Amino acid sequence: MRQWNPPSAPAGAAAGALGSMIRHLGDPAFQGAVLQQLQPWVPAASWSVYRTGRRSRPAMFLGASFGIPDQTRDCWWAYLSGPYLSDSSFGDADAPSPQPSLCHVTADEIAAEHRARVYHAHGVAERLSIVDHGDDGTFAVNLYRHEHQSRFTDGQIADFETLAVAILELARKHIALSGRGESPAAPHAGAPAMDSAPPAMPPGRIRERLLQLAPELTTRELDVCVRLLQGMTQEGIAADLSLAFTTVKTYRNRAYARLGVHFRNELFARVLGGG
Repeated sequence: MRQWNPPSAPAGAAAGALGSMIRHLGDPAFQGAVLQQLQPWVPAASWSVYRTGRRSRPAMFLGASFGIPDQTRDCWWAYLSGPYLSDSSFGDADAPSPQPSLCHVTADEIAAEHRARVYHAHGVAERLSIVDHGDDGTFAVNLYRHEHQSRFTDGQIADFETLAVAILELARKHIALSGRGESPAAPHAGAPAMDSAPPAMPPGRIRERLLQLAPELTTRELDVCVRLLQGMTQEGIAADLSLAFTTVKTYRNRAYARLGVHFRNELFARVLGGG
């Protein structure tokens, strides 16, 4: 893992990638435009913008993917299921800094639980971030390389370095213009439930909570739901429980019906969010 400080302004040909991003500020297309415009310089397959840290209520503001199914929200829920409480990959999140810092980390350098639930479970291999440690927590803009891609080269990391501060400020401006709200303590009333952080729970407590909500859940339905809430993919659950993928889907669907939910984000909101 490497951390360093970026230059204050972009320079060189890569700075031209900022034009389309600026034109899409405040527009829903902004999230996709950022990744698309960065491809010649920093070919990330996904990106996310969120606030985390012990001094704040974690909140995800932006997330999108390029060329792959978008799993940024699933990654966020997996991160909130436990790893965010001990994440040290951004440096000292409790020490406000007058200037942002850059971070480059590979999956192998991430703590085991974090690596398993977030990186390996969703095919993430590497992360480039610009991080602003403030009094209200850590605001991070993250670009991710996935396992199907080649590693970021030194030249691509250098291009990210020149663009990082501008992307950070554009992300902040877009959040403000789009009305998403940046204050974790008082999220925008229309913000998606995903922006609220559920409390982390150990597996035993998750099972107890599930049974409180739906006492008729079977042992296998509980096994599947606990693993979904820990950020595992259905393929990973099938391997972990030595079940067929279709069998996992059957247990999931039966559990969802008993719990009165239809999607994974609803499961998180109902079980971990206290709803």
